[in-house]
Amino acid sequence: MNAERDLAPLAPSVVRALNDKLYEKRKVAALEIEKLVREFVAQNNTSQIKHVILILSQEFALSQHPHSRKGGLIGLAACSIALGKDSGLYLKELIEPVLTCFNDADSRLRYYACEALYNIVKVARGSVLPHFNVLFDGLSKLAADPDPNVKSGSELLDRLLKDIVTESNQFDLVGFIPLLRERIYSNNQYARQFIISWILVLESVPDINLLDYLPEILDGLFQILGDNSKEIRKMCEVALGEFLKEIKKNPSSVKFAEMANILVIHCQAADDLIQLTAMCWMREFIQLAGRVMLPYSSGILTAVLPCLSYDDRKKNIKEVANVCNQSLMKLVIPEDDEVDEAKQSVTLSEEPNLEEPVSKPEAASSGEQRVCVHSEFCTSSVFNSERIQVTLNLDGIVQVLDCHLHDTSIGMMTRIAVLKWLYHLYIKTPRKMFRHTDSLFPILLRTLSDESDEVILKDLEVLAEIASSPAGQTEGYGPSEAAEPRPSQVELHVPIRNSQLSSSGPKGLECSPSTPTMNSYFYKFMINLLKRFSSERKLLETRGAFIIRQLCLLLNAENIFHSMADILLREEDLKFASTMVHTLNTILLTSSELFQLRNQLKDLRTPESRNLFCCLYRSWCHNPVTTVSLCFLTQNYKHAYDLIQKFGDLEVTVDFLTEVDKLVQLIECPIFTYLRLQLLDVKNNPYLIKALYGLLMLLPQSSAFQLLSHRLQCVPNPELMQSAPASSTIDYTELLQHFDKVQSKHLEVRHQRAGRAEQPERRVVL
Repeated sequence: MNAERDLAPLAPSVVRALNDKLYEKRKVAALEIEKLVREFVAQNNTSQIKHVILILSQEFALSQHPHSRKGGLIGLAACSIALGKDSGLYLKELIEPVLTCFNDADSRLRYYACEALYNIVKVARGSVLPHFNVLFDGLSKLAADPDPNVKSGSELLDRLLKDIVTESNQFDLVGFIPLLRERIYSNNQYARQFIISWILVLESVPDINLLDYLPEILDGLFQILGDNSKEIRKMCEVALGEFLKEIKKNPSSVKFAEMANILVIHCQAADDLIQLTAMCWMREFIQLAGRVMLPYSSGILTAVLPCLSYDDRKKNIKEVANVCNQSLMKLVIPEDDEVDEAKQSVTLSEEPNLEEPVSKPEAASSGEQRVCVHSEFCTSSVFNSERIQVTLNLDGIVQVLDCHLHDTSIGMMTRIAVLKWLYHLYIKTPRKMFRHTDSLFPILLRTLSDESDEVILKDLEVLAEIASSPAGQTEGYGPSEAAEPRPSQVELHVPIRNSQLSSSGPKGLECSPSTPTMNSYFYKFMINLLKRFSSERKLLETRGAFIIRQLCLLLNAENIFHSMADILLREEDLKFASTMVHTLNTILLTSSELFQLRNQLKDLRTPESRNLFCCLYRSWCHNPVTTVSLCFLTQNYKHAYDLIQKFGDLEVTVDFLTEVDKLVQLIECPIFTYLRLQLLDVKNNPYLIKALYGLLMLLPQSSAFQLLSHRLQCVPNPELMQSAPASSTIDYTELLQHFDKVQSKHLEVRHQRAGRAEQPERRVVL
């Protein structure tokens, strides 16, 4: 090759030196090139300058020979030094061949390329900014270079470039963001460190507002936060902390809605640092953005609710999640129940369907909490404007709450939080919530079997609100189809007030005659509660009294007892009816919550109290001893005596005598103080004394016998006991006939059951 002709204006000696394997000779050639280019600059000979750069690029830097490539790199650097401030005019031609050498297999050559680019950038300074993306791309690769010398050289170049960006106000952030968004997902530790270092630099520059583009890099930042390197995690933590400070300073310019989905995902991360950081961001977002976050409630709840059951090992996450949950709950207001229906239907129809629906059984069986994440997410930034009306997507929230209630693996505090949410929604948005009641009702009933008393209490609060809310009486949302019909009372005539609902109307199928103030769900609740007690006897034994007592506090005790008695009157399982009546009677006689109801029943002075007594009596007949105790409570002593007289015709079993024993013990309790005092008035209470003697005669020689016997020995002047005519508006003859009929049924069923088992009940003969 004719070197002198082909590579002119480079002298043959310069060409030979550039191709030499020795660095010193290449350096001498570079000085000659610098001198030559300076002359061309002085002559303003741009064509020759371009020709020299082209030769150094094509014939040397991009040569197949490694020493030639090294010569080309040092030659290009020499050109840049010679050009000085004019190097900006030739930067594309100078930089591109050098960047190509960044990919060379020879680590020494990569180092020389880094050195050459350093010299080019140092001379050009701010002029390199239009080429920043290609420089950044090349540097991001060298940051992960396996050779320590190359990595060290790239760090020097990196610092120089950062200084230039910091000094300049010409940085093209818009053009840089796509590259940053792409590179931020690198899994290489050094590349991640490089990315974070640049984000920290850009954050520190006053003229650069990186916050506007945070939605595009936030996900990548959280990915880097999970790096194995403590140093990188710390750097990323600092970067995220700086962003959060900026968000707090300028909340009006933050695109909260565009980042909500990202936070929801990372709030569910397995890495504790990622989860805690994302949860802290979520807390600030909810508190700063307010109702802007409301459309994302279902996703937020999906992320937050499981954290509420964390143990002390994740105490910090649990505490922040609790604040998020409380803050989000406060965003739901009564106005969310008053959105125009037509407008809402249009809005919902236009929402994109971002995920396929997952059936509840699948969600419950998998235990996967993320099935409900994105049901209502929309990344539109319109929510940042206060002028845009934010609507509550209740369907998505209820779906998430329902998923969590069905998931048996969730912790107690999560279940409590779910129930608090349901209660809150029924209080704030009752009209909308009652659309979901039929689907929620079964799981709320099942939750009554929870092992935690606190969970049951919250569950009862929700059920009580459903049963008493005026919104539950709205036509079209009631459970008229699901509720069991109540046959009219053809056997017994109960006094019913004119204001009460007629059993012949449609609402009569849903409401007990005693519950005109309750809604259509109340009677359905009572029916299903008794069904649950019937199918789960253990629940009745362990929690039955607790549940009923709490309901008496939350709802009207008279309504509860009246409706339950009304339902039990038609109970086909007579053994359960007897057990349930015994439970209700014990609660009535012993619970402090029922004090007012006991007082109401004591004298039967009002039509309401007499109506209640008759209703209770009919069901109490399922259990003879409880029927007598009800008569004692209501001071119907003659009727109690008449009932006890009939006990001689009944099948007296061990269970029967045990209940008589318990009744005797109960008579000694404070509740029956008034009864014991009435024993002093022998003249006006002869049937009370006769009834007690009747119980005494029923008992075998036991401790209860001795107890009652001693009590009766204290009665003054027993010889003065006389019968006195009593007047009453209640037809006690009819009541006795009803008692006989019910007990006959019990006897028949017991004998049938005993025949099937071929093991008749033990009978105790007095």
